[in-house]
Amino acid sequence: MGEQTLKQQLESGATTVGTFQSIDSAAVAEVSGLAGFDFTILDQEHGPLTAETSLPLCAAAERGGASPVVRVRENAPPEIQRALDIGAAGVQIPQIESRADAEAAVAAARFEPLGERGLSPYVRAGEYDGGENYTDEQNESTLVIVHVEGQAGLDNLDEILAVEGIDVVFLGPYDLSQSLGIPGQVTDDRVEETMEDVCERAREAGKILGTYADTPELAQQWIDVGIQYVAVSVDATLLKGAFEDVVKAIDAE
Repeated sequence: MGEQTLKQQLESGATTVGTFQSIDSAAVAEVSGLAGFDFTILDQEHGPLTAETSLPLCAAAERGGASPVVRVRENAPPEIQRALDIGAAGVQIPQIESRADAEAAVAAARFEPLGERGLSPYVRAGEYDGGENYTDEQNESTLVIVHVEGQAGLDNLDEILAVEGIDVVFLGPYDLSQSLGIPGQVTDDRVEETMEDVCERAREAGKILGTYADTPELAQQWIDVGIQYVAVSVDATLLKGAFEDVVKAIDAE
């Protein structure tokens, strides 16, 4: 991860690559960084992780050199506050469908005067005793990532992009495919054209783009069109694939 925060890397124009983590294992979180990922997304929405189980994973990811990001279960202040209090570098907020949704997400993730995040300095994010510049430092370093995943989000995209305090607009290709009536067909031309259109509009609004890719090849395709924050596959899926490769190699002998 180096000296720059994940937010600073993205703001400098760098491409960052990570993965989703659903396995409750500090070793997995640490290995993600040791392997070279820039970030690991601790998935509380589609996985069993909680704020309690995610705290040691945040510490382990940082030890390995990856920035921990938490995908919360919903756009709710307590969810967002807990994710940031445990020391996540950023928070991913699902199902943003309107300007009001986006504004609520920012308010929950930022301290005054930029938002309404509840304040306790006695948390991991504040090294358990806070400090003179704790709230300012958190406001400056915290990455706020909003998911635009369905038709309502697409319909209200320009209003969402206009909200100050959003750092990354994350496109969920699977949910987008559902909204287009072709569930799961994430490489269909209609999905790709929609994502490319959103990318162009987001760039014009000064927002950074993020997305998910099943494979390195698909990740490179999105990097080539300017997406800077790319999550590749899921830890359990990658582990299963690696195990299958070993089994197939032995069976072939």
